[in-house]
Amino acid sequence: MTAVYVAGVAMTRFGRQPQRSVKDMTREAVTAALCDAGCDAHTPGMAFFANCTQDLIEGQTAVAGQIALRAAGLARVPVVNVENACASGTAAFQLACTHVRARVSDVALAVGCERMSAADKHKVFSLLAGGWDVHEADAIAERLGRLGAGVEPPPAVATGGPKSVFMEVYAAFARDHMHTDGLTERQLAVVAAKNHCHASMNPRAQYRQDMTVEEVLGARVVAWPLTLPMCAPVSDGAAAVVVCNARGLARLGATRAVGVLACVAGEGMDRAWGDLDAHITRRASNRAYEDAGLGPRDVSLAEVHDATAFGEILQTECLGLCPIGAGGELAGSGATRLGGAIPINVSGGLESRGHPVGATGLAQIHELVTQLRGEAGARQVPLARIGLAQNGGGFHGVEEAAAYVTILGR
Repeated sequence: MTAVYVAGVAMTRFGRQPQRSVKDMTREAVTAALCDAGCDAHTPGMAFFANCTQDLIEGQTAVAGQIALRAAGLARVPVVNVENACASGTAAFQLACTHVRARVSDVALAVGCERMSAADKHKVFSLLAGGWDVHEADAIAERLGRLGAGVEPPPAVATGGPKSVFMEVYAAFARDHMHTDGLTERQLAVVAAKNHCHASMNPRAQYRQDMTVEEVLGARVVAWPLTLPMCAPVSDGAAAVVVCNARGLARLGATRAVGVLACVAGEGMDRAWGDLDAHITRRASNRAYEDAGLGPRDVSLAEVHDATAFGEILQTECLGLCPIGAGGELAGSGATRLGGAIPINVSGGLESRGHPVGATGLAQIHELVTQLRGEAGARQVPLARIGLAQNGGGFHGVEEAAAYVTILGR
């Protein structure tokens, strides 16, 4: 197979930034990524633009990428718009990798941007309700409600405030894990506290304050057992990645390029909820490890889709970083902290770095590349050689509707 490289990465600060436009954030990320790769706006032969919410929030129902990238100076670059729920960013990245691997052009650009801040929070959360089969919403909710039967919140627990339907999905899965594998609220809080600690060292993160396990446990409950710090926030931001093949790399003269060892898209299937060996991420990661000629033990660090703290626990199991059912134990052991055996979400993850959905997958790539280059500063993973990213989106049946596993190597 033709080798593929990441030559340049960039991202804006993530957070609530209602004063910034999609054009503005896209321009910042693209300009910096092109500079990082040592090229200009005329170099990429194709651009892939990931965005999920601009049509409903701003009314830009089509050609969002062409509009945003024209403003960023890419007036003569063909653009493909990509929507794959919260996995849109990695979908754009995979398309860019496929493009240069096929030698259609030697350099391609993947961009993700979202402006999700809106005065009406209920409108924002209603946008995410379209991430599952809207024709079967009641049946899905009823089926999820049966998960974790017998695991009930303490009598004093009260929930409140607007929330995404996906918080209810994750909460149902977490309760079932508590029922079948002994997951505890404290283990969930350990994940969130760890990610807030990591984000405190990330200047681009949305939340940079450290939190203790007790503070996480004492926060407002969103959907029991998930408290607010265990859940990804509404975010604005952009990220961009320049990829190339060997000919493109020679043209750019990039000396800090990172190799793309695998980027696999998972496909959903009907299965029993408890059959995690058939989970979409499990199957995608098995193929990614095979493509890369590596295994879970070779991974130096991972960025996983922690839309909630339980999401991180589930994905560490599906990625083979621990046995099925042992994700809570792994987190509780400290192994997933910076300095541990397998640091996870050293960027702060979706929970703390932020989650502008179309940009999230590319922000994961940004973190891995920064780590593999040895340029992560206080949050640097020593001797990082292999980085893995898992990015999921939407919901279908009992798992994500889309999932991608990417492995990068220095």
